[in-house]
Amino acid sequence: METLNNKTALITGAGKGLGKAIALTLAAEGVNLALVARTASDLEKVSEQAKQINPAIKVVYAIADVSNIAEVNAACAKIAAEIGKIDILVNNAGIGKFGNFLDLEVSDWENIVKTNLFGPYYFIRQILPQMLERKSGDIVNVSSTAGLKGAPLTSAYSASKFGLNGLSESLMFEARKSNIRVFTLTPSTIATDLAIDNKLTDGNPDSTLQPEDFAELLVAHLKLPNRALVKDVSLWSTNP
Repeated sequence: METLNNKTALITGAGKGLGKAIALTLAAEGVNLALVARTASDLEKVSEQAKQINPAIKVVYAIADVSNIAEVNAACAKIAAEIGKIDILVNNAGIGKFGNFLDLEVSDWENIVKTNLFGPYYFIRQILPQMLERKSGDIVNVSSTAGLKGAPLTSAYSASKFGLNGLSESLMFEARKSNIRVFTLTPSTIATDLAIDNKLTDGNPDSTLQPEDFAELLVAHLKLPNRALVKDVSLWSTNP
């Protein structure tokens, strides 16, 4: 297994849930962190926790709505000035709204697709050029099993995640020629605020996937020798 010590990761949606778990797990590996979310107070708390786990790492953060390209560009510029190059990009930020097709408003669709699909695109657009220049880097796109198979009430969310899967797979085939790995992770329901608030799970830790489970999987993939790439993988609760 490779060491991640002293690499730098940019994580979107880092203020809570999966993003927070990923940040704290990477901090324990000695990874410097650039955290992005919409709420400053959440980012401050995660930054403090990361530094408690590993005082040696550097942690910076930027406030941005990933669906807004101007905010994404400004966040990336701030991060570049404060922490430098990015070795690992984790596109984790996402939203969801579930309901019958005709009950979802046009604005619901637009918000979901802009956040879950355009958000990753905006960040990749900013970070990929430096990775291509160095001929190294890792991009992790957090999708969902809802992007592999549609289901009732998930039309907008599934459409956004199917789109992300297509983007991610296409980019993987392009970027691997420059020694850049692109991972697509498609977890089943995890006990996050999004899942619990939408009544997708009760979050029972005895039977339901927890954010730290997902973070461990992500880190294990990053620690593979650079010659090895797991293109996509699904993570499920054993017996929810």
